[in-house]
Amino acid sequence: MEVGKIKNVGIIGAGLMGSGIALIFASKGYKVNLFDSQEKALPQAIANIQTNLGLMAENGIGCKNEIDSIVSNIHTTLAMEEAVLDTQFIIECVSENLELKQQIFRKLDAITPEDVILATNTSVISITEISQLVLNKERIVGTHFWNPPFLIPLVEVIRADHTSDEVMNTTFNLMKLVGKHPIRVNKDVPGFVANRLQHALWREAISIVERGIADAATVDESIRYGFGLRLPILGPMENADMVGTDLTLAIHEYILKHLENSPEPSKLLKEKVNIGELGFKTGTGFQNWSPADIQQSKTKLIQYLLKVNKDL
Repeated sequence: MEVGKIKNVGIIGAGLMGSGIALIFASKGYKVNLFDSQEKALPQAIANIQTNLGLMAENGIGCKNEIDSIVSNIHTTLAMEEAVLDTQFIIECVSENLELKQQIFRKLDAITPEDVILATNTSVISITEISQLVLNKERIVGTHFWNPPFLIPLVEVIRADHTSDEVMNTTFNLMKLVGKHPIRVNKDVPGFVANRLQHALWREAISIVERGIADAATVDESIRYGFGLRLPILGPMENADMVGTDLTLAIHEYILKHLENSPEPSKLLKEKVNIGELGFKTGTGFQNWSPADIQQSKTKLIQYLLKVNKDL
């Protein structure tokens, strides 16, 4: 299907990600059918969309007088059959449960025309596994949006074992049309691209704390005030070329054997979970968090993302 033929989008699941993705498409003029099996989820989703559009407008992204028009592009429904009616592109946004996703995609495959593209917003589960019960596997693709999806530009477009070139290209171009920054993930591997990179960093960060090299706050400071400052402009591959592959090799020959390489989660992390130190959820994790600290952290993140989006 040509990307220009996509006018109506179906979204399965009206939670945090589903409502955020609905906002993206509705704000670009697409008609959106937003489905959830829980009746109370739908008005909450619309309220969240209105709040987020208002927050964006207050920070110079869009206008308040456009909010009602954008929301009018979203039709909510408790019937999946109604949600997929006359759609050309459907994104599944339910919880990370393989069996649930497989059943949803089997049903979507049965009730939609074969040229409708079926995408999953999973962040961790194999796209190929999700499509296991689907007959028309070539139309299944991954579209991993990042939270909050209306403020994070990245969308990973993931090729499953049977995804067609046409579906990959159409999906990639559609993400660009709605203002996102898509990347192509050419192999369906656990963690795709960005989560593999993110959790490689997290593994080393936790290991540094566990081994007593530095405390948690210091680890975060080393990134915020050090190499993290250049990451939005200078990625690791460009940086390696900038300093020279010869220097990169010399450093790696010395340092890699000293880095954490365990395939298992950290013992310290397991201990934190076992004793109920769950971070923001309980007020204690790798650091102690008061309600004011938690709110400040969340506010700082949103304000930063709003500023970045305004400057894009």
